[in-house]
Amino acid sequence: MRMLQDPFFILVAVACLAVAAILLLGIGGFARGGAFNRMHANRIMRYRIIGQAVAVALILLFVYVRRM
Repeated sequence: MRMLQDPFFILVAVACLAVAAILLLGIGGFARGGAFNRMHANRIMRYRIIGQAVAVALILLFVYVRRM
């Protein structure tokens, strides 16, 4: 329960949830197909990759800080 009170842990959790939401949006767009997918598929994929990079960096920073 101590981790739930750590603001850095909450930031990491929010980053992971944001990546999951972007991923679900992309999967939904691919499933629907049509004009939405043609217009937004590449942009959503770029956002997911950027979000994943940020989330992984935050996780690594969190682990590094917690080990000190």
